[in-house]
Amino acid sequence: MFNVDANGAKIPAIGFGTFRMPGADVLRMVPAVLKLGYRHIDTAQAYRNEAEVGEAIAGSGVARGDVFLTTKVWVDSYRHKDFIRSVEESLKKLKTDHADLLLLHWPQSDVPLAERIGALNEVRDAGKVRHIGVSNFNTALMAEAVALSKAPIVTNQVEYHPYLGQTAVLDAARKAGMSITAYYAMADGKVIGDTAIKAIAAAHGKSEAQVVLRWLVQQEGVVALSKTVNEERAKSNFEIFDFELSPEEMRALHALARPDGRIVNPRNLAPDWD
Repeated sequence: MFNVDANGAKIPAIGFGTFRMPGADVLRMVPAVLKLGYRHIDTAQAYRNEAEVGEAIAGSGVARGDVFLTTKVWVDSYRHKDFIRSVEESLKKLKTDHADLLLLHWPQSDVPLAERIGALNEVRDAGKVRHIGVSNFNTALMAEAVALSKAPIVTNQVEYHPYLGQTAVLDAARKAGMSITAYYAMADGKVIGDTAIKAIAAAHGKSEAQVVLRWLVQQEGVVALSKTVNEERAKSNFEIFDFELSPEEMRALHALARPDGRIVNPRNLAPDWD
């Protein structure tokens, strides 16, 4: 396990995601993954499981200070007053006095970006969050967010897997000192059984999922989110730091990208993608 350094933040390179995870599974899985060695947990207001995430961390036996906790403000709370209130509610549910990272969940909104970035800075200045970032931003919006923010923007959380090239976003993030946090790493399960990925996995005695997660974290400035409700798979997904992909294998995985590779694209929330 190693950290990704991004504008002063040290983000554990692999995180455990809780998107679409019912509360009962969160209460079971979060303590289990923390026991396995995960130290990065990702949730969001829109996931409706912050309370269970907070309860699970509090009862896990792992000190809160040892867990990097990310949550996200949903688009219906972007107005300044609603934003501040929603962060207070999130912290109460998460049973903590601060989040390690707070993100704007999606960019599309009638609320000016300056107002949203200002609110992010305000809660950071108040000590309610350690670091701030964005999610699902294109390169133009990333640049605008960086220009508007007094505090450094540390990540842009985006869909990223072998079928979706993110070169433009990665290049922009690196130039700004930011990281990219990759979600949907398994491309909704499509990587499992892929012939090219399977061949690389066989060469290393690993699974397709392990190869894809390794491919992500082996790239400069990339954090990977892993999500499963199966404890054995969670263990397997964490066992990616004992092997390394060759430059040729890295290129072969990049070569799987295709124009129709994007899976997550809600028209009322998404930007014009790069």
